Formats: sequence, C-alpha cells, structure tokens
Amino acid sequence: MEETKESLKAKIKIQGEKVRTLKAQNADPNLVATEVAALLELQNLQKKQASLTGEESTVKGKNKFTLKTPKGTRDYNEKEMAVRENVFSTIISVFKKHGAVTIDTPVFELKEILAGKYGEDSKLIYDLEDQGGEKCSLRYDLTVPFARFLAINGTQYQNIKRYQIAKVYRRDQPAMTKGRLREFYQCDFDVAGVFDPMIADSEVVKIMCECLDALEIGKYTVKINHRKILDGIFQICGVPDEKIRPISSAVDKLDKLPWEEVKREMTEEKNLNPDIADRIGEYVKLKGGRELLEQLLQMQELTANKNAKSGLDDMALLFNYLEIFDYYTGVIYEAVTEQSRPPKLDGTQVNQNSKDFDYESTVGVGSIAAGGRYDNLVGMFASNKKGNIPCVGASIGVERVLSILLQKIELDRVKANEVEVYVIAVADGLLEDRMKICSELWNAGIKAEFMYKNKPKLQAQFSVCDRDQIPFAVIIGRDELNRGVVRIKDMRSKEQGEGGGTSVKRDEMITELKKRLEKQK
Repeated sequence: MEETKESLKAKIKIQGEKVRTLKAQNADPNLVATEVAALLELQNLQKKQASLTGEESTVKGKNKFTLKTPKGTRDYNEKEMAVRENVFSTIISVFKKHGAVTIDTPVFELKEILAGKYGEDSKLIYDLEDQGGEKCSLRYDLTVPFARFLAINGTQYQNIKRYQIAKVYRRDQPAMTKGRLREFYQCDFDVAGVFDPMIADSEVVKIMCECLDALEIGKYTVKINHRKILDGIFQICGVPDEKIRPISSAVDKLDKLPWEEVKREMTEEKNLNPDIADRIGEYVKLKGGRELLEQLLQMQELTANKNAKSGLDDMALLFNYLEIFDYYTGVIYEAVTEQSRPPKLDGTQVNQNSKDFDYESTVGVGSIAAGGRYDNLVGMFASNKKGNIPCVGASIGVERVLSILLQKIELDRVKANEVEVYVIAVADGLLEDRMKICSELWNAGIKAEFMYKNKPKLQAQFSVCDRDQIPFAVIIGRDELNRGVVRIKDMRSKEQGEGGGTSVKRDEMITELKKRLEKQK
C-alpha cells in the first residue's frame, strides 16, 4: 500500500528518535548502523514522493525562492537513468534491425511551421519569445519536424526509414506517476516514400510490437483503426462535415477517458446531438480482430459509404500482411495495457475545480505506442504537389512505458553503473599501484574503478563493490606486488574477508578477467 505524506513523515520522526536514543545509549554500532540505514531509506522514499508530486521546497535566505522542477518535469536518479538507457538501447536495436537510419532536428521550430498542424491541441504548444525577428515554438512532436525536413530535402530523400529519439514539449495537464509530462521523450520510427498499399504499414506495426515485446512490459493489445472507416461511421451517424474532426478528436480519448466522459465532451462541449453520439457509441465500442472486420463488411450501410469501404479494404489487406509477420492484429494503431484506461469511477461526481481534486487519480497511462499514416503532411510544406511524400510511422511512448516498468522493477537491485572490476588495496593503500592497474584495465577495454583515497579502509572498498554490484575485484597487497601477482575475487561469492580470490600472474590478469567477464554474459 502506498505511503501517504503524513504517515511517511510520522515514520521518519519515530525512526529519527530511535536512532538518537541508541546513539545516546552507546548501543551496539551494528544496531545503530541498521537503524540509520532504515531512516535513510524512509528519507529517500520521502524525496522520491516529493519529486513525483512536484512538491515545493523553499530555500531560506535573504531572497526566498521556490526550489523545484517546473510543473510537468522531473529529475531522474542514476538507477532510473540506467533503466531508461536500457529502454532506449532496446528500442534502437529493433529500429536498426529493420534498416532505419537516424536524423536530428532542432528542439524549436518556426512558429508558422507548427501552426495549424495539431487541431485543438495547438493550444498545448509552448511559444517562445521573439528572438531576433523570428517567432519560434518548442517542438510538440517529432513528426512535423520530420515532415519539414523531408520538404526541404525531398530530392535526396524520396524514400527513407528513419528513427529519432528526442525530447518534445506540451503544455498539457501533467500526471507524473502515469508518465504524462510536459517535457518527455518520443521514440519515433517512420517510413517515407511511395510504396504499394499497406506493406510499409504492416512492417511499422510489427516494429511497434517487437519493441514492446523486447521491453517486457507485460500483456498489451494493439488497437488498429482507419480514419476513413471512422469518417464513414460519422457520416452514417449524421455528424455534420464541419464537426467530423472535432468529434474524431473526442473519440481518440477513449483510452484515457470512459465513454460517458467522451460523450459529454461531444454533446456539451462540441454541441453534437445526443442521439448521434449514441449511434457513434454503438460503433466505437465494437472490438475484435479479423472477425470484426468480416462483421463490418457485412454492414451494408458501411460498405455503401465510399470512405468506410475504402478503409475496410485497406484493413483487409493489412490483416493479410500482419498474419505473414505473425501478428494477428489513412491506418491508425495504438498499443494499450490494463493501465492505459483510467481508474473505474465509483459513480460520485468529482469537482475538478476543488482544491482537493486529484487529477492523476482520474486518468490512466494512455496508449503506450501509437502511430499511423500521414500522407499529406509533407505536401503542406512543399511548393508543389510533386514535393509531397507519403509517410507512415509509429511512436513508442517511452515515458509511459517507463512508468509501467518502474512499478515492476526493484530499483535497489538496478546496477546504475557498468563497472566490471574494482581495484582494492590491502593495508598500505598502494594508490599509485591501484592507478596503474586501473589504467591497464581501461586500456584493455575493461570498465574499472578504484577508491579516491591514499589509504582506504579495506571494508570501505568491499562496501563499494556491494553497493554498485561490481562483479570482480583485483586485490593487491605488498606481498602480491613483490611476487608479481594479483588476486582476482568474484564479489558475488558469499566468501568474505581479506582472504579469498585466485592468485594470478600480473601479466595474465587481463586475459583471466576477460575470460571471466565473457562467462557471465
């Protein structure tokens, strides 16, 4: 059960008093150390809780100011960053396996480039002050900058598989514990070029699934839709043409909000007739795979609609290709998990303007990956129709994936650094000898460290190995140096103390360590 702010504060107070009492009584040092460690663990939990909630802390001094990260942003400690880097590495390896190259684009774009590309969400763009006569905005996603890149370099890139991992910015309502931030990374994979229908689309879906499988996030569902089918449904249900995009935007929120809330937005905020909203609801609640496609193809009102029929034909082709790729799942697709949906409401009305309103408790993680086709976006920047390049792509919601992974991972067991060997001295310190050995290890491509002290205590050196989960130690003493040997100790072994380890000739140290490191891979 998650600690409340008050209960955690009370526990810290009690534990602090316990430590002070033990110290005053000159209690057994081992007992004191155990209780101090428990106090530090509670204090670290309090700090993490404060960073997740954006709690303010004030620096006292002549000029008081709030010391906190801006709303919707957060810091990441070394263990969280280790998890994050592993996620990035996993995703990139999948992208490269499918032949992708990477590009980079500026973190801000000309305001006119981003304007009008995001519909209602344009209000979430961060605008910057006029700098030297150019009005700029922070990028909202990586897709529009990529389209701008293609429009500028279209003759060179008539077709390209590209990936990009970079930060984007949105003035959205954050939900920190759900991976919904104002500054966050996107991991995009896109295929640009003119190809036969649904071939590139099917590979993009497969890549999305491969990424999520490799990240081991657990069970997930890939939901596939087609904008033409959705447009056809809206037309059949009686949605006026001018309201199709706004109503589509509302339906897109079904993974974040319950149907009742989506319907309320359509009827109350966008003035759609409630009867039309109910008809839409009958369609958008349908779920299934190939069998649903067959069911929709039997609906004469759908197949009679040009948009819907075209979308259904595309979907049939896509299913064929996905079966070849072993995945039975304008095309739109997104991956969701059980945590994507918001918590079930108990029926009570929530006042969102209340001081006690907890926004995070009302939303889910949302989709963990999504994508689709954007065939006309490049053409919006091109000077003529020939400059248009069709595109399809997917984006892995890495912050949302991380929010799920961090709930499953015990961070204490995460190895934050990659050090493989720690050089330890017995008795005399032997600083220069430790430095020489480390230099040899580095030159051999082995990740190594030593303690920055002239005469470190032996137990302190062993403690570093335990804390940082360093697998091997090279142990030297005056006797070993005189005999031209070192001792190599597996620090994961239960054997403790000054002894232990295998005596190895100094000139065979590198070979022996590499052999042992290779075994543990």
